[in-house]
Amino acid sequence: MNAIADHVTRWIAGAIEAAPEGHVPLLMLSGPQGSGKSTALAAAIDALPVPVAGASIDDFYLTHAERMALARRISPLFMTRGPPGTHDLTLLQQTVAALRKATAGTATPIPVFDKLTDDRAPVEGWRSFTGRPAAIVIEGWLMGALPDRQSPEDAPLNPVETEDRTGDSRRHQEVALAGAYSDLWDGADAFCHILPPDFDCVLGWRLQQEAGLWSARGEPMPEERRDWVERFIQHYERVTRRMLSGRCRAGAEIHIDTGRNVIRTTGLQP
Repeated sequence: MNAIADHVTRWIAGAIEAAPEGHVPLLMLSGPQGSGKSTALAAAIDALPVPVAGASIDDFYLTHAERMALARRISPLFMTRGPPGTHDLTLLQQTVAALRKATAGTATPIPVFDKLTDDRAPVEGWRSFTGRPAAIVIEGWLMGALPDRQSPEDAPLNPVETEDRTGDSRRHQEVALAGAYSDLWDGADAFCHILPPDFDCVLGWRLQQEAGLWSARGEPMPEERRDWVERFIQHYERVTRRMLSGRCRAGAEIHIDTGRNVIRTTGLQP
């Protein structure tokens, strides 16, 4: 098990132990793209002696058709998945509620998003969690992010933001963060944030992640995909930098270096 996973395991175990009898805690694990949160959560779930339902907020993206409608209505930038406003939080809340109501024999469907086709998989391709979990963990890059109403008026951070001439894209994201995302955060029992030294790490990590997706298909990553990744992460930059500066819901912290080695932790039970 990698070092990040050791700490994530301890965090989940502590939350389960602290939960009132009969309560299934909802836990949220954040970390920038490629920081190792998905791998750490999978390893933690395997290591824990009790059943834990894990999912990624990525699997709750709006469908491709829904995002195209959002792009036409608000801003073409919403053709790219990931920013606040591009998730189906109603489906996520319904899935959490179903998991909390589950009994020993219940099979709860959990959506799957196919990143290479950029669309939600058909229902028959979804995962299933059987039984009643001791905890539910949702991981994602923006879990616990706080809104910033000044954001639409600020100078662009990168070329993608320069395209948002009216500020409509950023404005919609901030409204979403102050609304449905904040409601989701309110329902969480605890947060844990994986924090690298800076945003500059993210491009290299996201390229590794993309290469892995193509490798899983038995294909090398096309050269032009690097340019796509570089543009892709610019959609995430503002909110990621916000979270790295501490503007997120309070929680445990796992600080890592550029090699994803744990430097220090705060807020974790001994």
